[in-house]
Amino acid sequence: MKPISDTLPKRNLLSSQIDLSKFNGTDFAPATDEERAQTDVMGRSTTFFRDGMRRLRKNPLAMISLVVLVIIVLSIFIFPAIVPYSYDQIISVNGVRDMGAKNLAPFHYSAMEQAYMAKGGKVFPHIFGTDEMCRDYFIRVIYGTRVSLAVGLFASLLVLIIGVLYGSISGYAGGKVDLIMMRIVDIIYSLPDLLMIILLSVVFNETLGGDRLQGTIFQNLGSNMLSMFIVFGLLYWVGMARLVRGQILTIKSNDYVLASKSIGTKSRKIIRKHILPNCASVIIITTALEIPSAIFTESYLSFLGLGVQAPMPSLGSLANAARDGLILYPFKMFWPALMIVLIVLAFNLLGDGLRDAFDPKLRK
Repeated sequence: MKPISDTLPKRNLLSSQIDLSKFNGTDFAPATDEERAQTDVMGRSTTFFRDGMRRLRKNPLAMISLVVLVIIVLSIFIFPAIVPYSYDQIISVNGVRDMGAKNLAPFHYSAMEQAYMAKGGKVFPHIFGTDEMCRDYFIRVIYGTRVSLAVGLFASLLVLIIGVLYGSISGYAGGKVDLIMMRIVDIIYSLPDLLMIILLSVVFNETLGGDRLQGTIFQNLGSNMLSMFIVFGLLYWVGMARLVRGQILTIKSNDYVLASKSIGTKSRKIIRKHILPNCASVIIITTALEIPSAIFTESYLSFLGLGVQAPMPSLGSLANAARDGLILYPFKMFWPALMIVLIVLAFNLLGDGLRDAFDPKLRK
């Protein structure tokens, strides 16, 4: 076998390259399998999302919060299939309404239920007791948690879609378009959200009251929740729009954006492929922190009587109903308040963990 130096081209007279023909076959040889494997390990690449998730897994508070949220989400789907009661069902024994099962303590039974159990019957325990209408309180807390989480996720989805679209257009267009769009944002910022919800609730009660919502998705929620969703869509996206606009104003002056413009790339594709991925940290963090804010807003509005329509429960309406018997039945206030604290605290801690993981400015 000829040495490698014999198969290489000769160096030109005035060339500055090394004359490889002067070296023997042992000086230049193909890399071994071990050397190739070492090169692959050293050059292993990662992505923005994978790197952020790796940092997030190192945050114990964020991971505990994530586990708590997963348990809560699983419980609102699993327990309604296990517990034989419904959120609006009055407890009955053998088809007879048990009016004695009022304000029972956790894991207590009424006299009718005890007599039925003495005869060999089986009664599913009231884990959180019962309310003043002889309804199982545990299943009402579960359904209230489902409603509050649905409101928070729906509000964050509205904020994500409207805020990102509006902020992207404003920041990328710039000039007079940006000036006009930001003045609209300033006007929306000046509108009080609570007052808007109250006014819309009054208007919708007059126009959509009665049976006008029958057969729609808002049948059980009522006109108050419809007005709350509209206010979320009208007012709550402005913070996201401002953050995205500020990020885009910084990113669009980079060289890779100018290179995309120079080859004729459409603005829509530049925003989608080059600008928004670099705003991912701000978008993820803001969306995660918007969920507890919306849940808290729904809770205190339901506490004021502007939430879901009875008998559909929410955590705020359950806490409001528990005020009357706070001294005699404190457990009725404890359970919905505990769920609100767990959800809001878990989302806030998870949002802080996402900020620390995905924000490049906070990396050490």
